[in-house]
Amino acid sequence: MKPMTNETMQDSLCKDGASLNDVRSRRVNIYEEASRCLLCKDAPCTKACRTGDPARAIRAIRFDNHKPALRWVKECTDADLERAEQACIHYNWPIRIKEMLRSIHQDEVDDSHYPSLDITFCGIRCENPFFLASSAVCTNYEMVASAFDAGWAGVFYKTICLEEICEVSPRFDAMHNNATHGDFYGFRNMEQLSENTVEEDFDILHRLKQNYPTKVVVASIMGQNEEEWITLAKMAEEAGCDALELNFSCPQMKYKGMGSDVGQMPELVKEYTACVKRSVKIPVIPKMTPNITHITEPAEACLQAGADAISAINTIKSVTMNADSEVTGQRTVSGYSGRAVRPIALRHVLELAQMPVKTELSGIGGIETWRDALEFIQLGCNNVQVCTSVMQYGYRIIDDLILGLQRYMVKRGVSKLQELVGGQLPKFRNPDRLDRETIIYPKFNKELCVGCGRCEVSCSDGGHQAIVFDSETRRPRLVGTKCVGCHLCRLVCPAGAIGVSKRITKKK
Repeated sequence: MKPMTNETMQDSLCKDGASLNDVRSRRVNIYEEASRCLLCKDAPCTKACRTGDPARAIRAIRFDNHKPALRWVKECTDADLERAEQACIHYNWPIRIKEMLRSIHQDEVDDSHYPSLDITFCGIRCENPFFLASSAVCTNYEMVASAFDAGWAGVFYKTICLEEICEVSPRFDAMHNNATHGDFYGFRNMEQLSENTVEEDFDILHRLKQNYPTKVVVASIMGQNEEEWITLAKMAEEAGCDALELNFSCPQMKYKGMGSDVGQMPELVKEYTACVKRSVKIPVIPKMTPNITHITEPAEACLQAGADAISAINTIKSVTMNADSEVTGQRTVSGYSGRAVRPIALRHVLELAQMPVKTELSGIGGIETWRDALEFIQLGCNNVQVCTSVMQYGYRIIDDLILGLQRYMVKRGVSKLQELVGGQLPKFRNPDRLDRETIIYPKFNKELCVGCGRCEVSCSDGGHQAIVFDSETRRPRLVGTKCVGCHLCRLVCPAGAIGVSKRITKKK
């Protein structure tokens, strides 16, 4: 099937009785359009543009920095952007580059005095809160060096153990929407620990610290008994590592007595944490498993043993059924990550932050944009670790993680990142303490409404039958006497045409 060009798209629209002008008259959704971008390497659109970098601008939009995006195309003429659009290699039809970028208003935030993102974690100064998580994104010197050069503050290096590691193939699977490709919301992996020799890995860590003294190098280790934990911990300290992460949480280890099986046993993680603390002077950070009912139980045991901080979460045990991901016709339970797990990770981080014994936290789980990272910080994390989104989009996402967080701080008048740590914790209450005497009704915007009727379908079949849809005018109407303010309609509206009204007292 031939890719759809602008011309064939126009023909298709006209055959359906709609002119191109009718379609173009609707304002482009810049985030929807940016999400179509393939995020090409050596992007043809930028090469075709003589005065700017539209690919970088689109990437800024994709990662939630739409207003700052204009800085990369501020000198571009319409002709420049049209050339960029013509050069787009999208597999069906080109990204509407000119229309998308021309619809953005000038950024009202002054970018001349962006604040530093430096923050302290376990007594270690970090230039920003963004670290690579212990995983496939940091398995050798060249990878980590590239990440450091790109702007990442530190690395939790891929877990080192004394056992021989031999991985399976294939080892990854992903969850997409329908038949889409590339942009997945969930990711499953069967990868275990570093396949390098112990000597190779600690040499890599030593060279990284020597060549990047301002970056934070954390060794992630895993043993099967006290002797192994102590041996690895001492080797990490001798290599010059800044801290140790104790991996009590890998969900797919083939060896017994390792990984998440250990992480579910408070007495065992306490024992191993204590023996490591006795053996080294650098900070010790146990990594928690989410595959447990109460994550605070092993975490509190680690703190009793002297842990300096807690990192959470590792991947969630899961099953996917894609035949292409079978290993010689066989399947297994393995770890799930990606943006789909972020709410679960935040729940675990919240529980850790609410423990009676306070500690520093390193947050992990589905972080893709700076807003995602901010959520972890506001729940008490001094730094965040990123894996799956780097596997999807590369180390380059650090640019927008830093940019977005800096801009947010300027808008809020925040000068130090530490001021944001735990800022949202006071808002959390048990369900029995939430306000049940007031209501917020949905508010319909007739100008944005496209008349699809999705709100009525969802309210009728999954809500409280509080919306009436006029098939003649193709407009919904709220029945206030039936509406309970659940806001299902607002969440399913594809046009963003349903907002919120003021909170009022419920009628008796």
